[in-house]
Formats: sequence, structure tokens, C-alpha cells
Amino acid sequence: MVPIDLSGKVALVTGVGDDDSFAWYISKTLNAAGAKIVLASHPRMVGIVESFLTRDMDKASRKLPYVDGELKVEKVYPMDARFDSMADVDEATKNDKRWNKYPFYGIKEVIDAVGTEYGGIDILIHSMAFAKEIKSRQLETTRAGYYEAIGISAYSLTSMLRAAEPYMANRPGGASAVGLTYLGGSRVVPYYGGGMSTAKAALQIDAAQLAHNLGTKNIRVNLISAGPYASRAAKGIGDIQQSIDYAAKRSPLPRGIEAKEVADATLFLCSPLASAVSGHTLFVDCGYNVMGI
Repeated sequence: MVPIDLSGKVALVTGVGDDDSFAWYISKTLNAAGAKIVLASHPRMVGIVESFLTRDMDKASRKLPYVDGELKVEKVYPMDARFDSMADVDEATKNDKRWNKYPFYGIKEVIDAVGTEYGGIDILIHSMAFAKEIKSRQLETTRAGYYEAIGISAYSLTSMLRAAEPYMANRPGGASAVGLTYLGGSRVVPYYGGGMSTAKAALQIDAAQLAHNLGTKNIRVNLISAGPYASRAAKGIGDIQQSIDYAAKRSPLPRGIEAKEVADATLFLCSPLASAVSGHTLFVDCGYNVMGI
């Protein structure tokens, strides 16, 4: 059995796009602990995520850890992290059939819908990151690409928590927000460009600021800095296996990480066991972050 009970808690997990991401494993682990799971995915990914949740061929990927059963999701909302609210949506997006089939997809509208329907939000998982120029060196990164990376990958946490504050404030046992960052936010990782490294650096200080801003409402804000992992998204950046092997050879625990380990650490941060932990970045990278060479 799961040693942590989150029965009755409502968890909004953002950024699920497939069944091998950290967000997917986090959803399963929180669900195994008893939390109700609501997903918010990019409008173009909603149908894909819904298929993973229902197709027989994906049954194995829905199996919960620790307990019998499959991942059960209450609802999948479309969310485009570029927009704080629907008032910010540009005309091109409004007229795009991949977006306009949904009544709303702005951050505030989605948060309001979840908070209202489920009577509050106890857990918010920020697992959103995007930089279209991520393969570019910093020197070649455009201003537009830079701003887009920071807006989607970092500022969206501020936007989500601003909208979620009324629904997370003073929940029984407190509420918890957990975001995902990477060592590339504080050290040079050659393939991690296009503004993404800057976005992770921004996310880290933003999370600390938000922990201070929201602490009086008993809302905790923490980050997990995960080691390199061969998700579908990461495979599109470069030779992710080379990064995994490089870190594994130099880590105190000489191996790569598993997505389940990130999910377990997230479960801890969302649980009463972490009731005094806020403004912290927890490294789940087999210790690689402590190494100098």
C-alpha cells in the first residue's frame, strides 16, 4: 500500500502529453495515494491524452504503483499556458479549429472551472515547458523565442498560482504546488538553449518568491530538479541517452533516474510529511548535482 493517504484531495496536474512523462507518473502516484486527478493539457494534446486513458493497448501504462487498479482521471481540460485568460487570446488562435472547438483554455478559466467543480484545489503540479528554439545556442536565440520560453515554462507558474490562490488557501492540512525544473537552470547544458535554461533559472527564483507570497495562506511551493530522462519530449532535443549515460557515470548513485522516483518525491512534497517544506528545490538526480567534475 502507499504509505501516504491523500484521500479527498483534489490534484490538478498540468502538462500531461503522453504516458511516459513525469506528469503521467506523478498523476498515477497521487491517484494511488487516493487523490482525485484532474488534468490540464495543451489543446492539441487533449485527444491524445484521452486516448491513453481509454485504449486497451495502453492499459499497462495506466497501472497504478503500490496498489491494484488503473489511473482514473476525473476530467481532462485544455490549457494553453501562453494565455493568463481568454481575454489574452490572439485572433489567429481564436480562429484555429484546434483551439476554437473548446469553450475556454486560458489559465484562469481552467483553474476557476476546476476549483468550482471540485470545491477547491489541494495540489497543483506544474509540468509545463516549451522552447521552440531549444536547440539554438544562447547567442542565436531570438528575442521572440526567448520570451516565449520564459512565458510558457516559468511565468505560467505565477499565473496558475495567482488564479488558484482562492481555491488553495487554507485547505485542511494545507495545499501544495510542485513544479519541475532541471540542472540546466543553474549550469550550462549545451543542448538546453533557446531560452529554456533561462526559463528554468527564472522558475527557480519565482517558486521561492511564490512560497513567500503564499505561505500565510498555508500554500507550499516547491520544485523538483530531475536528472536527465528519456521522455518523448526530451528525445526531441538531442541525444538524451548520451546525457543520461554521462550523468550516470559521474553520479554518486551511478545510474539514470526513473520517472517513478520523481513521482515518489512529488508525493512526499504533496503530503503532510512535508508540511514544513516550502521554497525548496529537491534534486532527484542520483546525486549528480553535487559533483564538480
